[in-house]
Amino acid sequence: MQKIMPVVMAGGSGTRLWPLSRKLFPKQFLPLMGKETMFQETLSRLSVESGGSSSHFTVAEPIIVCNDEHRFIVAEQLRRDKRQAKSIILEPVGRNTAPAVALAALDAISEGEDPLLLVLAADHVIKDLPAFHDAITSAAVLAEQGKLVTFGIVPRSPEVGYGYIKASEMFNDSAKVEQFVEKPDLDTAKSYLASGNYFWNSGMFMFKASVYLSELKKYQADILSAVTFSYQGKVRDLDFTRIDEHEFKACPDDSIDYAIMEKTDLAVVVPLDAGWSDVGSWSSLWEESPQDEMGNVNRGDVISHDSHNNLFFSDNKLIAAVGVDDLVIVDTPDAVMVSPKARVQEVKQIVQILQEEQRPEATVHREVSRPWGSYDSIDMGERFQVKRITVKPKAKLSLQMHHHRAEHWIIVSGTALVTINDETSLLCENQSVYIPIGATHRLENPGVLSLEMVEVQSGSYLGEDDIVRFEDNYGRK
Repeated sequence: MQKIMPVVMAGGSGTRLWPLSRKLFPKQFLPLMGKETMFQETLSRLSVESGGSSSHFTVAEPIIVCNDEHRFIVAEQLRRDKRQAKSIILEPVGRNTAPAVALAALDAISEGEDPLLLVLAADHVIKDLPAFHDAITSAAVLAEQGKLVTFGIVPRSPEVGYGYIKASEMFNDSAKVEQFVEKPDLDTAKSYLASGNYFWNSGMFMFKASVYLSELKKYQADILSAVTFSYQGKVRDLDFTRIDEHEFKACPDDSIDYAIMEKTDLAVVVPLDAGWSDVGSWSSLWEESPQDEMGNVNRGDVISHDSHNNLFFSDNKLIAAVGVDDLVIVDTPDAVMVSPKARVQEVKQIVQILQEEQRPEATVHREVSRPWGSYDSIDMGERFQVKRITVKPKAKLSLQMHHHRAEHWIIVSGTALVTINDETSLLCENQSVYIPIGATHRLENPGVLSLEMVEVQSGSYLGEDDIVRFEDNYGRK
């Protein structure tokens, strides 16, 4: 039975799914298609319990490659599923897929083994799990023979939003890769579909770790050199692996396709017809989601009348729609987005404007996750801010102080252990405490239930950067 090590690429910002997806909480960590997030579903679909034919292979603990700023989201979602990762490798900056997979390959062979790596994106949808598992089994045979396998999606339509793979004649459920093709225009895409030997480029791969590194050395030695130096400078930080930032920043930015797959003579494609989608836009989410008798996709609190083929996504308020067709309407606590389905790709232009104006809606949600829990900014004025704060059981915030604001904490439920300067007190439901400007303080939940509280800040400056940390359990500066 073959043992496969998943490598999950969990980077990316998902700007085309704004306002639900944001820089600090992008789409791969959101439950877009069900109760699990896309990242969780990526790992779940490899298990025996997922219903596929995984008896053909066993799955090792995965290697996760993610942005440094997403590390606690990854760790929390692994914890919720009671999963362990071999490594969570933190990229200090994005350098595309070729360097990221090289980091994973170096980590995979660091203990003397040479496993088969199954490279997966964390934000794809795959509906037919038995077909997916069968394709993995076929790819594993080829990868054991030293091939670099890419999974080609059997096209359902002349899609202009994907790159394509041109394959030679099929033999035993695989074919040699002849060419990688950029996103085509519509007429070209129609000709690809008619020819029968073109596949959508999924961005999923399988190969031996050593073979990938060998081909990378042959065709893109500067990437391998920079990645090797950065990996050799790694340090362990809690559950995470931090690589050398200076060396990694010097690494060229390149994809696996450009760096290796377009050049090597070892590339083969295994067809995959398993209901795949990269859910790259609101329109594709509408296509992949269950629709009612009017063609509408309704998520959250939605009431519609005489409306057809819309996507209504409410994360907050009631959406009431009358006589509208072919729209996407997305409501979150701090933003509402409305667009014709045919123009949802242009949402990224809104994100660009938000970034240029340095507005927080481009980066964070109103509710922000932290390693100790979360906070929701429910009201804000010129000199005050009100937050609803949740602290997980046994978690504690950093020992800190503020130069410009005082805080008043009101306990709603649970128990709070509060330290102010040299005094510690235990507060329960309906009790409160005041923290003056400049006081060293800390909040801890010593109980087994979540701590819920309201924080009222007042002062001349209320930014999140007005924090001086003296001690922190999570390695934050």
